[in-house]
Amino acid sequence: MPSRLHQVYARVVPRVRKAEEMGGPEPEERDRVVRWHLTLDRSFPTRAVPGFHRKFRVVREELTQGGVTFPAYVVTPRHAAPTRTLFYLHGGGYMAPIDPFQVRYITRLATALGSSSGGVRVVMPDYPLAPEHTWRDSHDAIVELAARYSREPGGIALVGDSSGGGYALAIAISLRDRGHAQATHVVLHAPWVDLTTSTPETEAYDEVDPWLFVGKLRAYALWWAGGSADLGRPEVSPALADLAGLPPGLMFCGTRDLLLPGCRLLARRASEAGWSLTYVEQQGLIHAYPVLPFLREARVAMRQTLRFLS
Repeated sequence: MPSRLHQVYARVVPRVRKAEEMGGPEPEERDRVVRWHLTLDRSFPTRAVPGFHRKFRVVREELTQGGVTFPAYVVTPRHAAPTRTLFYLHGGGYMAPIDPFQVRYITRLATALGSSSGGVRVVMPDYPLAPEHTWRDSHDAIVELAARYSREPGGIALVGDSSGGGYALAIAISLRDRGHAQATHVVLHAPWVDLTTSTPETEAYDEVDPWLFVGKLRAYALWWAGGSADLGRPEVSPALADLAGLPPGLMFCGTRDLLLPGCRLLARRASEAGWSLTYVEQQGLIHAYPVLPFLREARVAMRQTLRFLS
């Protein structure tokens, strides 16, 4: 049974995030998001990590693809040399920037993992967002960045939540297909892996998810893909790709999540392809619960993740 705090989160988080279905036609939603992007502070958000700058150093790398330049933040512990790398792709429907609690989550994971294996580096690309940009404006540059760090001692574990989980899996597939050194592990928190929304159960889960909405999901998918022709590409919908030969994976999802049908599709296709993917499905939990702070269920997921990565 979900904890009391989780039940509170299920009510409060959607309100804090101002979650609601599209209030008008898609062009109006697009214009609203573009205006919102103009108001954003795109600096690296560390405020949810107490004492961040005492514990970590941050270096900003500039990536360029097709004339579009964007940063990747490399976070290293101040008191230990890195022995491996967590390469984190952030969620947010491909239209929201890095959230402070995503930084909190991945630095906590790196610190816990580093306590048993030495220092752990974190790399977080801050990729350009939809609707102004599509996957074509960042995917190749991020693959090359991941390939570079995969050659470092200890390699990389690809980690992502929601849309970032889908992006992490897409990067794993491209590393394999382009002959680069592969990631050692893939960790996916409620990943958005089928932007075609082809699973027929999706509409039913729109009724039980308090946070995500199917109209927005479909609009954001088209923005990120750059049109319906690219929705099924492996870079956009990695659940539909060839999954054979990928590194070991761990995936979490709750049953009050609109992305659950896509996660189940990925688990089925992984089994058919012989990909070693451990799927953890939790009854009654909301979207991306392992990343939410102070939650008992998130602490359990963290312990499972640490065992997997160790």
